[in-house]
Amino acid sequence: MALIANARMYAVNPEAAAAWKALFAWLSRASGVALELIDHAYPARLSALWERPDLGCGFVCGLPFLLRDDRLQPVAAPVPAGAGGPVYATHFVVRRDHPAQRLQDLAGGRIGFTADDSQSGLGAPRHHLMGLRGGSQPLFGATVGPLVTPRRVVEALAEDRIDVGPLDSFAWALIARHEPDLAARFRVIASTDPTPMPFLAAAGGVDAKTVALMRTALLGFDDPAIADALCLTGFAPVGVAAYDVIARRWHEAAAEPLSR
Repeated sequence: MALIANARMYAVNPEAAAAWKALFAWLSRASGVALELIDHAYPARLSALWERPDLGCGFVCGLPFLLRDDRLQPVAAPVPAGAGGPVYATHFVVRRDHPAQRLQDLAGGRIGFTADDSQSGLGAPRHHLMGLRGGSQPLFGATVGPLVTPRRVVEALAEDRIDVGPLDSFAWALIARHEPDLAARFRVIASTDPTPMPFLAAAGGVDAKTVALMRTALLGFDDPAIADALCLTGFAPVGVAAYDVIARRWHEAAAEPLSR
């Protein structure tokens, strides 16, 4: 069976998408595993990738990985530059000209979210905001979404449809790396605690030897140009047990609405 590869979660702009395709081409050569590079841009469902039996290498967020009955096989997790390991956070981002200096300054405002099963776009911000309730009420007055992708969060901010948006820190780094003028229009006013990164995974039915070949290649990744374009330093093994914190925090905040 021919296998596909796609980095939809972090193909935040054409430059990043091209760099991920270069990474997958490198992986195919280094591992000896033939990978067909496909496009799967919004509005195509991200979950449709995870349901494909021919998924050879694609990103999955830790939360849907834990919630799915048909578990994918972890391959490797990226190590973002400066992160010190395969971890990320959610940044709370506002327009640069917004007067808010902290989340509390946005009381009664509009917050965006990406998807009902997103860690960075819903779970992490919801858990973070548990400690910032305005008395018995949630901090924010309105919720806007699902915005689905980091790109659409940025667009909603630019169009003044939301006052603050949750952005995956790795996605934000890729936007800032390739579109500095766009990134300069916004600023981060708060960030959540880091949690384990989304990781590259294969379908459950892919041969274990094939998965091992790709994992070994990624753990030895050594292309500086691709690494620079993708704002990463390499790849690390996926410790599945480490993702339990994501599920725990999700359930702790499950009854907490983002807004009133």
